[in-house]
Amino acid sequence: MTTSSIKNKWTEKTLDECVLMLSGGTPSKRNPDYWNGNICWASAKDLKTFRLYETQDRITSKGASNGTRIAPKGSILILVRGMTLHKDVPISIVMQDMAFNQDIKAIIPDESIIDKSFLVYWLLAFKPYLMGLVDSASHGTGRINTEVLKSTLISFPSISEQKAIAHILGTLDDKIELNQQMNRTLEGIARAIFKSWFIDFDPVRAKMDGRQPAGMDAETAALFPDDFEDSPLGKIPKGWKVETLKQVVKVNPRSVTKNYSHQVIQYVDISSVTTGRLEKTTAYQLSDAPSRAKRLVRHGDTIWSGVRPNRRSYLFIHTPPENLVVSTGFVVLSPKAIPPSYLYAWVTTDEFVDYLTFNADGSAYPAVRPDRFSDAQILIPLPAILDKFELQVGSIRNKIFQSNYESRIMALTRDTLLPKLLSGEIRIKDAEKVLEEVT
Repeated sequence: MTTSSIKNKWTEKTLDECVLMLSGGTPSKRNPDYWNGNICWASAKDLKTFRLYETQDRITSKGASNGTRIAPKGSILILVRGMTLHKDVPISIVMQDMAFNQDIKAIIPDESIIDKSFLVYWLLAFKPYLMGLVDSASHGTGRINTEVLKSTLISFPSISEQKAIAHILGTLDDKIELNQQMNRTLEGIARAIFKSWFIDFDPVRAKMDGRQPAGMDAETAALFPDDFEDSPLGKIPKGWKVETLKQVVKVNPRSVTKNYSHQVIQYVDISSVTTGRLEKTTAYQLSDAPSRAKRLVRHGDTIWSGVRPNRRSYLFIHTPPENLVVSTGFVVLSPKAIPPSYLYAWVTTDEFVDYLTFNADGSAYPAVRPDRFSDAQILIPLPAILDKFELQVGSIRNKIFQSNYESRIMALTRDTLLPKLLSGEIRIKDAEKVLEEVT
């Protein structure tokens, strides 16, 4: 059966004929009774994940009744106003009932006509079309005209086929989400070990009390002292040191020069990095790359966005491709006298984030200079203890990397299948075979 004959069996309707579209709002910020409740309230900053479970802000039931609307679980949120629209059209499906602001529309499918999961994938597949709907308000803010959005024509098969298509794509997203959950668990284990050994000093305190450190073998326990001494950071285990980062780390050590050998680069912009996660890279011809595409990285480096450090845009670099280049908006920390996992753990603590936030220059666009990183203090345990930590936590980092690699393969598969399934170019049975190969 040809693509055209498949499509001929599909129904075509406007979006308005298939959904109910709701407008949101913002309860008065001046009324404390409206805020910090138990109801999620979504704004543009929350629409960074496909499946939206939580929001940064919450409102009370009073707030929900005064100036906003509730989108039921399974609704689709789409940004229709904001500067972000000049680069992307954020789309999320909500995994619980939640309110939303006036820059967002909630799309509630009529499931007798169109499956909600099918529809959200259709919208993702046709993002280029949606981007074409974006115009500018008088002050330059991106905008999608709601009436034009409602008039968008959608082609879709029977409900059973819609569900089959959504199942294939959803299975890939399920696996990606499962990997992300596993990574959060692994990250939690790594941080728990770091906190116990190097923040709370549990092994030292146990030895001072004459106890065997919990969950630690005798060989490792023997490496820890049984007393404390004074330091610029307060009481630290005896024999450990406090140094500055520049003594144990190279800051921004490598850059693209005229002798750089790669003509095509994979570029990482600040917007591509969230807390410990690389969302995407963008391929550029070196001659056409953004002017900020200058910093080079190696395995074991940590990159930190110097802009608005409270947003925690940092990443552990694990086996990068040789042509990976990151923005000069990042500060690259390359370990020279400490293990990579220890460096990453130290510079991503709440205390280090507070240090960066305090030392950021500027109010409208707070940024941290590289020398502020260089001058930051760091605790240096005994080398044998650092080696033990790297042995344990380094293996955890390897598992996180492997999981992220699998997720990228599945995301690539999903993004390849998405337009083909949503246009009828590939049959469901053929897509199911591809699904079996990657899961």
